[in-house]
Amino acid sequence: MSESSIQGAGLTLEFVESLGELVAYVEAGSGGSTVDEAWLRGLIEEGGWAALRPEPASIARLLADYKRGKAVEGLTIAARVDAKLSLRIASDGMSAYLDITPAAGGKPVTKAEVLAELAAKGVSHGFLIEALNAAIAAGVADSVVIAHGRPPVAGKDGWLERLLPEVRSRVPRVNESGQTDYRDLGDIMIVHPGEALMRRHPATRGADGMTVMGTPVAARPGKDVMFAPRLSGAVMAADDPELLVAEAAGQPVEVRGGMIVEPVFTVEQVNMASGNIRFEGSVTVRGDVSAGMSIEATGDIEVGGTVEPCRLIAGGSIVIKGGAMGALGHKDGTDCLIRCGASFSAGYAQQVRIEAGDSIFIDDTAMQCNLTAGRHVRVGDKRRGHIIGGHMLATLSITAKVLGSPNRIATLLEIGVSPELHKRALELAHARDDKEKQLLDVSKLMAFARSNPTRVRPDMLERASLTAAALSAEIAALREDQQALERVSELSLQARVFATQRIHEGVTVQLGSQRFRVPREQLGMVIGLGHDGLGILPDEASSGQPVVPRPA
Repeated sequence: MSESSIQGAGLTLEFVESLGELVAYVEAGSGGSTVDEAWLRGLIEEGGWAALRPEPASIARLLADYKRGKAVEGLTIAARVDAKLSLRIASDGMSAYLDITPAAGGKPVTKAEVLAELAAKGVSHGFLIEALNAAIAAGVADSVVIAHGRPPVAGKDGWLERLLPEVRSRVPRVNESGQTDYRDLGDIMIVHPGEALMRRHPATRGADGMTVMGTPVAARPGKDVMFAPRLSGAVMAADDPELLVAEAAGQPVEVRGGMIVEPVFTVEQVNMASGNIRFEGSVTVRGDVSAGMSIEATGDIEVGGTVEPCRLIAGGSIVIKGGAMGALGHKDGTDCLIRCGASFSAGYAQQVRIEAGDSIFIDDTAMQCNLTAGRHVRVGDKRRGHIIGGHMLATLSITAKVLGSPNRIATLLEIGVSPELHKRALELAHARDDKEKQLLDVSKLMAFARSNPTRVRPDMLERASLTAAALSAEIAALREDQQALERVSELSLQARVFATQRIHEGVTVQLGSQRFRVPREQLGMVIGLGHDGLGILPDEASSGQPVVPRPA
């Protein structure tokens, strides 16, 4: 743009090339009231200076003085401005951002200038050439990413793969829709020595990343998983330390940190001919259990028929495919006690006492029973689903199609945190404290050995390392159990009683110190803790669908 000027009506506009400025001059006594900014901009465009950056304050002053006939000497009203660029690096070094302030009649930013600025900032990796070229061509950019680093890829956590198609688990199964199916206990299956049970897949290291300045970024390695130190009935394969195989014939049971194999004792009937049964493992009874008999098993108990008043104690689950009959409330009757560490399932129950560490499921009717469950009590699936009389206690929910009976038999339903849950929480806390103290003592020994290698035998240090690893695994397992109990305690505040079809007068629901007595026979409803205390929850009842809180 060379020096040029426009004159007329006492106004002169002149572009000074050496300064890159458009300068205005006004002769005294010239001008008039009809001039305005649009007229002035028309003159600027006519002179070929429209690309210059205007100076609004100077233009306003020029027009005011021109209208008054006041002389103006060398007032700059527009100027030539070159484009400007700025480059900034993200705080994590993973991106370089380009800003371009467009030129106003001046020089645009060139690709060479941007590359030079990148080099000056130390950017040497991950150039996005297409984005850079597009920004240069547009002549303007606002935080355009022109270089991008390679983020690290975290390693995959290790995992244990179950190699058997159907394994009874001490943990309730969760189906594809996210619902917990406590009835899915699986059938007892048998494995033989050497049969593959589970494979350990080690954690992966991941892939390191790199910033735009070429600085490596370490990936977070996956969290490794190890088989539990003590898995009865199972060992590592001799030729593959990642493969867990059966050591003896028995029932495979999935537990935390692997799988155990419990021996299975099978009997046709349990009666006076077979005698009482006490077994380290699981027990399968193909037929019935007669009155007065006793079965104790560290694993599961499965009964193909019915049980009369008897005693069943299992460390795992108990499944009675028929039903259970007892004599609660009969002075001369034989009490029926059923206790299991996991879940209980039966076709029906009458006058029996059942205690389950997890949940209780009865398909048809629970009549005059005492049922205690760590999580849920559910009565009714394909059959009637009646709870009539007795005392039910569950931490999270009690569900039945019909609660109570038309003749108002007293039925007490307790929900919320049970004393057993609180006791278990204390036991876990004490056990964890003991393990942590033992680990601290072992850690002190290992630290002393490292500082004084000549005073501690290598074999002793190796045993200490193995002990420390085992204690750490046990502490982690106890911590997970504590967290699970804490989640159950939180869920217990949302504990509910569901009557999906009908509830009768005579039913009482208790949560802590609060009690709610059903005043009259009503259709399906939900009872729980609301804004006004324990009572009917109309919003949930109107849905007609019992929404059982998901267990931790």
